[in-house]
Amino acid sequence: MALTATNLNGNMWMTEECKRSFMEMKWKKVHRYIVYKIEEKSNKVAVDKVGGAGESYDDLTASLPEDDCRYAVFDFDYVTVDNCRMSKIFFITWSPEASRIREKMMYATSKSGLRRVLDGVHYELQATDPTEMGFDKIKDRAK
Repeated sequence: MALTATNLNGNMWMTEECKRSFMEMKWKKVHRYIVYKIEEKSNKVAVDKVGGAGESYDDLTASLPEDDCRYAVFDFDYVTVDNCRMSKIFFITWSPEASRIREKMMYATSKSGLRRVLDGVHYELQATDPTEMGFDKIKDRAK
């Protein structure tokens, strides 16, 4: 983990690895998705998992824990009706019902700071169960 961090709000920080991974996904297309987690003891948002360029949305959803909150960004590639290749970045807040209330509150209060730092996100989704973030919802929002 990098020693430098970005202040998201009064008491939450984001590691430089978070920003670097996002820029690699956005510009170099080396990642399909990134999952972020809050490390409670240090009050830092850190990278939890990075999905390679060949991974899918199903791989992202499978990597989210059933009882812990997470943030994720997903690079959705698609082809328009005019046969143009497009890409849209989604920011997902995963807050399952089984997670602790304290954790849900930490994720809710630091979300806007993280979104501000991750410049280039097109759409946002919030989900408490997998049906709220199905691939069909991603496709519908992007078009």
